[in-house]
Amino acid sequence: MRYVDTNISSQAFPSRIRGEEAVTDHAVVSREEWLEARRALLAREKEETHLRDAVNAERLALPWVKVDKDYRFQTPSGQKSLADLFDGRSQLVVYHFMLAPDWEAGCPGCSFLAETFDGTLAHLNNHDVTLTAISRAPLEKIAAYRGRMGWRFPWASSHGSDFNYDYHVSWTPEQLASGRIDYNFAEEGIEVRDDGTESPGMSAFFKDSDGTVFHTYSAYARGIEDWIGTLMILDRAPKGRNEDATMNFVRRHDEYESASPKAACH
Repeated sequence: MRYVDTNISSQAFPSRIRGEEAVTDHAVVSREEWLEARRALLAREKEETHLRDAVNAERLALPWVKVDKDYRFQTPSGQKSLADLFDGRSQLVVYHFMLAPDWEAGCPGCSFLAETFDGTLAHLNNHDVTLTAISRAPLEKIAAYRGRMGWRFPWASSHGSDFNYDYHVSWTPEQLASGRIDYNFAEEGIEVRDDGTESPGMSAFFKDSDGTVFHTYSAYARGIEDWIGTLMILDRAPKGRNEDATMNFVRRHDEYESASPKAACH
């Protein structure tokens, strides 16, 4: 998974590059001075919360697009249509999990994001929302990787369909050879990419009482960053994300060294 924005300098995100510098020669003040600084930051945090509330309202007000194409997916219980994936609910949220047909394992960044899915299922399902991952890999590869990771969340294969291409998370060799692709609602050059044929994203759909399916929302790149609860925790830790590049510290959960990280003090 790579979050690319060629219009933003890395200097705009010091939390990405500070790491150890964040705790080296850091300001130490009295409790009273700390409270003054914390209250000032709280005012900014409240501004962010109110802005998020406003953006959420605008998101709900987006117009919808009727889905006319008859997409077919392979699942452990057989072939299903997009409408079938709703599993009896009116809302479907899809995570476009990067796992191409020729890959042996899923994207580490997508795996990092998906770690929380199992814990959300009971809550989402009881709130009329079905969550599923979809990848282009054949079902047997998805099943093998899902088993390796120990996950339970639904995960379908779009292998052989246009679904990934139509929702701009996969590209054909011809599209890549052209040097330009459409991702995150803009055309970009493939020279800024390192993911080959796949990129991350999410899409939401609604099914009405007649069974008609509508595409309501999609997000890509850093637009899905707030799905990653671990990053939200790290943002509040003393060293922040402590990374030299976006999420370069991430590994699949069975690929970290078994020993716990040690403090740098001696």
